[in-house]
Amino acid sequence: MKHLIYLVFAFVFTCTTAFSQDADSLYMVQHYDLKEYRIPMRDGIELFTVVYTPKDKGSDFPILMNRTCYNASNYTDYQVSRYPSSYLVRDGYILVYQDVRGRYMSDGTFDNMRPNIPGNDPKNKKDIDESSDTWDTIEWLVKNIPNNNGKVGMYGISYPGFYTAAALPDAHPALKASSPQAPISDFFFDDFHHQGAYLQSYTAAFAVFGYQKEGRTREPWYMDKIRRFYENPPADGYDFHLSLGPLKNITEDYHSDNFFWQQIISHPNYDEFWQKRNILPHLKDVDHAVLTVGGWFDAEDLYGPLNIYKRIESSSPKAQNTIVMGPWDHGGWARERGKTTHNHIYFGDSISTHYQKEVERRFFNHHLKGTAEKPLPEAYMFDTGTKEWKSFQQWPPESIAPVSLYFGENGTLSLNTPQDEKAVFEYVSDPAKPVPYTSQTEGLTFTPRRFMSDDQRQASRRPDVLTFVTPPLTDPKTIAGEIMAKLKVSMTGSDADFIVKLIDVYPQDHPQYDHNPKNVVMGGYQQLVRSEVFRGRFRNSFETPEPFVPGEIDDVNFRLQDVLHTFKEGHRIMIQIHSTWFPYIDRNPQKYVDNIYEAEASDFIKSTIRVYGNSVIEAGGKVGETPAIKELEGYIKG
Repeated sequence: MKHLIYLVFAFVFTCTTAFSQDADSLYMVQHYDLKEYRIPMRDGIELFTVVYTPKDKGSDFPILMNRTCYNASNYTDYQVSRYPSSYLVRDGYILVYQDVRGRYMSDGTFDNMRPNIPGNDPKNKKDIDESSDTWDTIEWLVKNIPNNNGKVGMYGISYPGFYTAAALPDAHPALKASSPQAPISDFFFDDFHHQGAYLQSYTAAFAVFGYQKEGRTREPWYMDKIRRFYENPPADGYDFHLSLGPLKNITEDYHSDNFFWQQIISHPNYDEFWQKRNILPHLKDVDHAVLTVGGWFDAEDLYGPLNIYKRIESSSPKAQNTIVMGPWDHGGWARERGKTTHNHIYFGDSISTHYQKEVERRFFNHHLKGTAEKPLPEAYMFDTGTKEWKSFQQWPPESIAPVSLYFGENGTLSLNTPQDEKAVFEYVSDPAKPVPYTSQTEGLTFTPRRFMSDDQRQASRRPDVLTFVTPPLTDPKTIAGEIMAKLKVSMTGSDADFIVKLIDVYPQDHPQYDHNPKNVVMGGYQQLVRSEVFRGRFRNSFETPEPFVPGEIDDVNFRLQDVLHTFKEGHRIMIQIHSTWFPYIDRNPQKYVDNIYEAEASDFIKSTIRVYGNSVIEAGGKVGETPAIKELEGYIKG
């Protein structure tokens, strides 16, 4: 059981840091008192809350709070699992962990990404959201926990990152510093979807989020559902998911009683259900310090941190708004392994420790304790090519010129110079033989992570993948900021997905890394730098999809997520385009059906897909709008 829970909750960070877990626990016992409370909300519901208070009663301390759907009981018995970091624990804070409404020991009903209700009025006993629950909690803590200095900070990684962001609208006046880390911002673009395409690799995750508990519990009540996937897990996740057939079989075989899955399949488009769960429109008039943190290799929540930062930047001039993006996967900054690697790539030593000591610690100490720390830059970003930190006064930076990438015959790729606009490149996309998302054979994964810097040679050798590459660079080329794929396409089917990848091709004589097995050859390695999927039916509207007309040329324009990456001298820049990415992303039938979750096996067809030479990839700076993005941003701005 414990092994199974560890597999599922890998995001509970328990790896080695500069301090050992035993030393942390001993320090907590020696310096903190532990109590459990049930804090009443305005509607009478009580939320289970764990509070550690410093034994030093001669000083006042700020409150540092984490609200979670992942069991606050994990932080009882003096086991804080370096969450927050050991440095903050030793600096002296009142540490608070709370089960959100409807989870574990808290009362009420759980709602995924509970919609925000504008206008937080404590006298309104009926309308509640995550902001009001946070407000009520802070109000109780500052009035009832002795030796607090009246200042509160919030932090959280992944879903707790969303709860941190969700507390920003109509925030309690005592909330002075918030750090949403790998935060979800919109489930149609984060975690369970990417721009409307379903992450099939998340199929087992629904068990965690789609069953209501019957009463207060410290144990996960959904483990019987998880066991169906993980007690006898398949050795090859690709074959397992392919054998499942259409997504409707998942409904019948696994999730017929799962309320979150039923919501997903009932709302395949960006309708009101998803729109009201988007936190971005409500992030306005934020007036305190915000430190948003993300990882460049976060396969789960890359959209969230980038867009939460940008939204606050555009809507809240009074906020002290900072973004940090490092060479990490999901929550990697909370654990230190000594050598910082992602999959096969080495980035440096003790990068997470540097972040914990020099960024996060400074942020909270300055805003909650009043220490005279050196101000953080607006954007503290790690260049994943040169492998060094860069500071910018704004993000994306204006000081680095954008790049336009054009496709040519024989797989050529040019920088800023259009090639033959009449050229046509085509491939046959077959849902029965989808392109794997990783070069490695993986078992059933709860959430995939390693592929975000994976070697793309296996994909570039497939006939259903278009591959374009520059000659070796004579000078370094840095791409900083947003990326837009502007594709001119046609197809013999009536729907298609488009996966676009930006890749760094290493020289053939690139040295090996010590941490890799001998069979991983870095000479000629094709490192994935950025990739994104787009479901073509949403090219004009995420809310109102439409089929393609077979044989008719159409525009498919979509944003990839931001990057900061320098392609070094002697390296080459590569672009790949294809239409399946399995089982990370579900298979598009390629024959338009209203709801892919209800598609029959007979709906899946081969399609010849053409990409035309007047397509372009715009990389760096701020890219333009598309009809679908304009629709989305109009909703966010109200």
